Amino acid sequence: MPENPAPKNLAIIGGELAIAWHDEREDFLTGPYLRERSPSAENIGEPDLFGNWRGGESPKDRSGVELKGFEYVGNYAVRLIFSDGHSTGIFSWEYLRKIAQEVKNLEKN
Repeated sequence: MPENPAPKNLAIIGGELAIAWHDEREDFLTGPYLRERSPSAENIGEPDLFGNWRGGESPKDRSGVELKGFEYVGNYAVRLIFSDGHSTGIFSWEYLRKIAQEVKNLEKN
């Protein structure tokens, strides 16, 4: 992880989230990929008081979901807004970097 985990620049370009990091790495993540990996309780569920995992959506086809916008959350994350109305996922800089690396790893194979 770079010394400064926040991106240098963030933009939506051609429907993708373009991320320029301080270490000169650049990542481009599609709306469907980001929507599928939203870390929100609505998407993945959450534990109850006893540690039992509850909620979350069943797998869906997100291929038509577009990224419509984003809002910064403090200095640590971004909230993404999708065309299907989903906007509750808070994507930390560390999480974005992690899932972007997953894309890079898939592209190598």
